[in-house]
Amino acid sequence: MHAGNIFAALMSWLIVKAQGGRIVLRIEDLDVERSKSSYIDQIQRDFENLGLTWDEGPYFQNNRNEAYQAAFDSLVDRGLVYPCFCTRADLHAASAPHRGEKLVYAGTCRDLSPEDVRTRMADRKPSYRLVVPNEVYKLTDRIQGPYEQNLAIDCGDYVIRRSDGLFAYQLAVVVDDGEQGVNCIVRGMDLLCSTPQQMYMQDLLGYETAQYAHVPLVVGEKDRRLSKRDYDAALDELLAAYKTPEAVIGHIAGITGLTPTTEPVSCEELLASFDLDALPRLFPDNVQIQWW
Repeated sequence: MHAGNIFAALMSWLIVKAQGGRIVLRIEDLDVERSKSSYIDQIQRDFENLGLTWDEGPYFQNNRNEAYQAAFDSLVDRGLVYPCFCTRADLHAASAPHRGEKLVYAGTCRDLSPEDVRTRMADRKPSYRLVVPNEVYKLTDRIQGPYEQNLAIDCGDYVIRRSDGLFAYQLAVVVDDGEQGVNCIVRGMDLLCSTPQQMYMQDLLGYETAQYAHVPLVVGEKDRRLSKRDYDAALDELLAAYKTPEAVIGHIAGITGLTPTTEPVSCEELLASFDLDALPRLFPDNVQIQWW
């Protein structure tokens, strides 16, 4: 984990605990080849070391294919899913970038004839897209405030099953949240634009809409999101520099504005003074926090 992961996890823990809720640990390991057991074990040890304990789980996605398949089939049965043969290059050629990092899908494969589908399937495996309506979905985020998106204009039909057969993140998390009773979702600001799409799918599958809180992103130099390449923001480097988990938490709390100083502090101590209602004032229009 790096500082950005820790900040998002810390905010999740504080927001949920401040409401008397329960933390669910879910390992999103849809891509089994990239989800090594050693990584999963390390994540759990890191959370425990930092004091970010959980109440339920860990749950895993790699054993949930039956649930995802059932949801997928129900959408297919309603005529809301179609095969898409577009390559990444096709998508970039057909549409300029829209909000954030997303492309608005132009519906290129939506009206292919059965003959066209059979012909194209002989050449490549398709992904599968969910048809979206020309409809505005709105939410009031606990941190970012009001947000809305017209699914047809701002998003377009989106992939719910990849061409390699894996179910997409959008489908999997909606099914998991619905079946695991998740009603408060805290995550990075970069996923705010995915929320209306997930709300639409929640409606289709009969799940309740959760409350959302999208936290600012911790970025490196030149506004670049932190990643595994940012070694000096990685947890092992942070522990080497600051010596204790409390000092790491205190440093992250200080630079993100959760506390007035970067003095060491435990998660429980932060919780004692945490003001849920102050979050919009704490991060006014702030989608990025500079790490360096």
